Amino acid sequence: MTPLILCYGGTFDPVHTGHLAIARAVRDALHADVHLLPAADPPHKGPTHADAEQRARMLELAVDGEAGLIVDRRELRRAGPSYTVDTLRELRAEFGPHAPLVWMVGGDSVFELDTWHQWRQLFELAHVLAIARPGAPIEEAALAARAPAVHAELAPRWCLPAQLHALPAGGFAEFRLRGERPESSTELRRRIAAGEPRWKAWVAPAVARYIADHRLYGADAFTSAADGGLV
Repeated sequence: MTPLILCYGGTFDPVHTGHLAIARAVRDALHADVHLLPAADPPHKGPTHADAEQRARMLELAVDGEAGLIVDRRELRRAGPSYTVDTLRELRAEFGPHAPLVWMVGGDSVFELDTWHQWRQLFELAHVLAIARPGAPIEEAALAARAPAVHAELAPRWCLPAQLHALPAGGFAEFRLRGERPESSTELRRRIAAGEPRWKAWVAPAVARYIADHRLYGADAFTSAADGGLV
């Protein structure tokens, strides 16, 4: 069986333990490496709070030494908006026409898929795997009501995650997380800016040091005389 190529894109502004938990869960369940692709210029969001190089570096620090999690900087090397379809074209050219390629998206993003650039072409290049929060599966009735064009596109493509190995592209599957994840980059940035010490529980230690050293998100690099660590 040809291994899946799992791709997890995002702003990672900053990368937190929730991102890592998702990547690990999908990696372990589908027995494939996860390529994490930080967006240089995300077209669906406003300006990022840390620049692309900083976000990519934090991602590298977060996964350092972690088997099966790979940072892919290709979107940082490409000018213009970081359109997923362009990234998938690059990946398809690199891995060839027969490799099963999977693009991971948040469950909420599925309802907005028709706002993505050349969104129908995504399925010509890859499978789409939606990450659903516990207790919040993607209901077909809700999808049909809120995003009828997306539902019409996905309905004949719906399959189980384990079936994504069978073809190189064209499928849609839902991956349901087992445990609720409280982390969000928005709340993490708020905690950092407010100087709440508990923000460090949501990032890898090396990422916490990087944020403090570079004074990102309003952080100051204070150290504790008691333990020599960040406060």
